[in-house]
Amino acid sequence: MLLLRFALQRLAISIPSLLLILIGVFILLQFAPGDTVDALLAQIGGGDSTLAEQLRQFYGLDAPVTVQLGRYLWRLAQFDLGYSAIYGKPVAEVILERLPVTLLLMVSSLLVAVVGGVLLGIIAARKVNRWQDTTISTLALLFYATPSFWLGVMAVVLFSIHLDWLPAGGLEDIGGGLHGWQRAVDIARHMVLPTLTLGLIFLSVYVRIMRAAMLEVATLDFVRTARAKGVSENRIVTRHILRNALLPLVTLIGLHAGTMLGGSVIVESVFTLPGLGRLAYDAVMQRDLNTLLGIVFISALLVIVVNFMVDLLYARLDPRIRAKGH
Repeated sequence: MLLLRFALQRLAISIPSLLLILIGVFILLQFAPGDTVDALLAQIGGGDSTLAEQLRQFYGLDAPVTVQLGRYLWRLAQFDLGYSAIYGKPVAEVILERLPVTLLLMVSSLLVAVVGGVLLGIIAARKVNRWQDTTISTLALLFYATPSFWLGVMAVVLFSIHLDWLPAGGLEDIGGGLHGWQRAVDIARHMVLPTLTLGLIFLSVYVRIMRAAMLEVATLDFVRTARAKGVSENRIVTRHILRNALLPLVTLIGLHAGTMLGGSVIVESVFTLPGLGRLAYDAVMQRDLNTLLGIVFISALLVIVVNFMVDLLYARLDPRIRAKGH
């Protein structure tokens, strides 16, 4: 019960932040040149001022900014994300079409980063100052310093063009007519390069954090006591050191949720994935305010949900919080 109350308190703090983010993005977009009507007229090859004025009245763009913001927040309170003039359908429908791709990219990248970071961090900590530690730390620093767009382009050049092992982009083969497991395997092949491109950057951070945390916890009194009692080294690492060393890593996962969403914009653009990142870029270019605000809202909700789950996990791992629960 205490763990749930702890997580709900953290969740309640995120609600005002979500509101401030939406208001801030709405106001910033008002300073951008052009609006949705300008983008629509450009798509149809132009139009006179009368048509432009009628369209602005139809979409409510002729009202003052404060009125537009109030209308949007009122619609949002009714779970209505508005209508996309560019795509000609409700924003919720547009986002739902792209959301699974972004979730798949985020989850797969996070799994690669966390699992790889924990395993490599443990190896580096147990082989500290040896060649294994030096190699892992050097590679982690190299991947951390490499821009994601360059890493993605080089991955395409190497694995798609020269070696022809993996697809260069897209979510699946167009016109392949695949179903069931065959389609799942095809999608998995297309997601390998985007997942590695986004995940390796975060993996490099988790390796260094895990290594440092393992070395720090290994010097604490309860670990020395366990060794003095004759507990095996493997049991000390898995039951004593690892559990406590995971705490800073769990905290970083919550902090990196928003960063990973931002990185998906670049990765989805490089690999032409039809996700929220690419949709956000197109919405900015086309001045589709409703779609962009809807993406910001959904993205902020995803970050809040991830942080909520991370807080629950942190509360279960932290011995101080567990002790209060008893």
